[in-house]
Amino acid sequence: MKLNMKRVALGLCMAACLFSLSACSKADTASSEVDVNIQAQLSQMASGYLSSYVNIPDDQLDEVRSQTAKQSEALAEGVDSWKNVKHDLGAMISVEDTAEVEEIDSGYSATVHAVFEKREMDFGITTDREGAITSVSFVPEYTLGENMEQAALNMAMGMGTVFIVLIFISFLIGCFKYINRFEEKMKNKGKKEDPEPLAAAEPAPAAVYQAAEENLADDLELVAVITAAIAASTGTSPSGLVVRSIRRAPAGKWKKA
Repeated sequence: MKLNMKRVALGLCMAACLFSLSACSKADTASSEVDVNIQAQLSQMASGYLSSYVNIPDDQLDEVRSQTAKQSEALAEGVDSWKNVKHDLGAMISVEDTAEVEEIDSGYSATVHAVFEKREMDFGITTDREGAITSVSFVPEYTLGENMEQAALNMAMGMGTVFIVLIFISFLIGCFKYINRFEEKMKNKGKKEDPEPLAAAEPAPAAVYQAAEENLADDLELVAVITAAIAASTGTSPSGLVVRSIRRAPAGKWKKA
């Protein structure tokens, strides 16, 4: 099993090396149109790489990836791409012999069309001017419904992420008041609290009543009026009467009068 895995990885790397050697001889004669020999080589290479990826067993994808990465990172990334799309394709039915070859700024690109059980796919490779593989791509052809479903999932994930971030920010803003309280508490932790002022003592009712009686006794006009009233009611002379104290009568007796 390990021997087969090594053969697959070695085959990918050898194909890249052979193509680079053959492409170098044509690099200086490249014009606006791709040379026929380069087109044929790229078409053959694209078909060969696709077959190599398709024939990798599922349980050996990781091992092939690690072995291929030692020779070409682009081919190793191709293993990752194939691992992501292979379940959407199924088994390969056919592949076109001729690839669509174009000259690009960095070199050449070749795209070959293949038919699988579940859908069709375009497999592409790009090379630099010296023929070294720079990238590998797998482009399955999805239906309109599948594209809309994927777009809806992407939109839901994006909006969900935005709402989660907004809720988290709102939670942080709501925690600011508790943070401020905690900071004030920590600042005032070492300070001594000022003692509360003592409430003024209220005067006793007896003392107030006694003071009122004394104030009434000192009122000479009130004393003269009371003396005259008593003298008139008893028929005696006011000079024979002496008022020594005045006390306020309960309010209840005045109400009954």
